[in-house]
Amino acid sequence: MNLSNDTLSSKLTLPNLLTGFRFVAAPILLWLAWNGYGVAFMILLAVAFLTDLLDGWTARLTGQVSEFGAILDSWADVITYLTIALCCWWLWPEVVAREWFFVALIVVSCLLPSAAGFLKFGRFTSYHTWGVKLAAASMGGSLYIMFLGGPVWPFRVAAVICILAALEEIVITVLLENPRSDVRSLWHVVRRVKGER
Repeated sequence: MNLSNDTLSSKLTLPNLLTGFRFVAAPILLWLAWNGYGVAFMILLAVAFLTDLLDGWTARLTGQVSEFGAILDSWADVITYLTIALCCWWLWPEVVAREWFFVALIVVSCLLPSAAGFLKFGRFTSYHTWGVKLAAASMGGSLYIMFLGGPVWPFRVAAVICILAALEEIVITVLLENPRSDVRSLWHVVRRVKGER
């Protein structure tokens, strides 16, 4: 099936290109980690995190918020976080082995909400809740602290925040009748569900 020029150009927006950068970055991150280039890995990962921050902001600023963009962002998130887990194992195996429980919490927090969305709706849910944004920021920041020789407790706290955000997303999936993108919080969903009754 060929996309028309109008359909293709509607997808090639600045926010979607920023999101798409993370798809391009993932194999490069894997290559850097496999070959032991830890500093280059951390620099490219910082750029990937920056594009994750900028894509949603740019979409709102330019009026280019779309369902396609939200779903693309969710795919990019899953690919990025799984890539991070594998790369960190290659680069810092002793740290990952020591913190395996918290690493597992973060991986599970990424996979379970996606699985719940696929089971109920047959697709990613793309909620981008405030909880998920807090979890991503805390996880990203704590990775740098931990792998650059700082304390590990911020990473452990971030793992708990990730699990709480994942649980919120799962409950949102249970409550919603139809898939929605960009849901701010469970509180907003509960208020909306009560209003519809």
